Amino acid sequence: MKVRAATLNDIDTLRVFEQGVIAAERPFDETLADDPIQYYDLEFLIASEDIQLVVVECEQAIIACGYARIKPAKKYAKYSFYSYLGFMFVEEEYRGKRVNQLVIDELTQWSLEQGVTMLHLDVFKDNDAAVSAYTKAGFKQYLVEMRMDISLK
Repeated sequence: MKVRAATLNDIDTLRVFEQGVIAAERPFDETLADDPIQYYDLEFLIASEDIQLVVVECEQAIIACGYARIKPAKKYAKYSFYSYLGFMFVEEEYRGKRVNQLVIDELTQWSLEQGVTMLHLDVFKDNDAAVSAYTKAGFKQYLVEMRMDISLK
């Protein structure tokens, strides 16, 4: 398996992966609009200097992706910047084979090269498989986001 930076030639596959992310998250978020929707500006993610979008290839096929985006930290944090990890996707047949760890390792290395030493990501609290995978990778839960629909009040 080979991890490399995504290119514009990868857009068609990345759009399929994006729909895979949306389908996986839909059961955890009843507020998502009906399909078709898009989460990501892929061209921007590829072109930005503050973002590293990577893909994993296996036998010349792209099987996974993810990005790190450098963001400013809260003014009260001990660190000035962090890398937000997103668009983490692995083709179903490769899940459980540490492919996502390859993505995290690559994005960790890129972040360190940029002088960034903190990683953040979001995961739905009821997505037990994802929470378990990220916990195994070394992430710790630290915040629960809450919301309330008041449109019917």
